[in-house]
Order: sequence, then C-alpha cells, then structure tokens
Amino acid sequence: QVQLVESGGGLVQAGGSLRLSCVASGRTFSRYVMGWFRQAPGKEREFVALVGRSGGSTYNVDSVKGRFTISRDNAKNTVYLQMNNLKPEDTAVYYCAASMAHAMSDTEYEHWGQGTQVTVSS
Repeated sequence: QVQLVESGGGLVQAGGSLRLSCVASGRTFSRYVMGWFRQAPGKEREFVALVGRSGGSTYNVDSVKGRFTISRDNAKNTVYLQMNNLKPEDTAVYYCAASMAHAMSDTEYEHWGQGTQVTVSS
C-alpha cells in the first residue's frame, strides 16, 4: 500500500510560482509512474502531468506546457510539480497519484493523495 501526502499549495497572484510536493510512504515508490491531476470547482478532474519511474520521461497536458515541470526524487520518495507563470484558470485542488501504467486516465491510478488547494488571483 502506498500513501501519498501533498503539500505546497496556497494563494498566489497571477504570474507567480508555486512548487507542490508529494511524499510517498513505503519502499515501492520507484516502481510507480507518478502523476498530478487537478479538479476545479464544478469541473471534472483532469490530468496535468506524469513522470516515469526513473524520472527520465515526462509528459504535460498542453495547457501547462512551458509553465509546469514535473520531477521526482526516488531517494526521497517525492514527486514535485513546479508551477510558474500561474494563471487564474490554474485554480484547483491538485492531487498526486501513483500508477503501474504510463497513463493519463485517472482510472489507471491506484493510489491518491488528499489534495492541496492552489488559488491564483487575477
């Protein structure tokens, strides 16, 4: 079983930056593909980014390309999401998740954190 705990959310002005962290329990972190998802009020949860098991492969959704960077440190059981040039439309609860598959669908992710709120003011 993997438990995930996110941190780093908060309130920031448009154009600002935040770095989200997600720490995983257990010794199997490096076996999982890690993803970040977000859910805005009244909207469905959407994929944001993923990073492969070794950290060598990453993928971002088009709306965040050039602004968000996902990375991981397997020695620290941690995955990060660096968010730059934030926009009001990035406001959402952000979740990290773990999957055995290299996937963008949330149904492929077996373990989820509790989420961290990101609010971007205009």
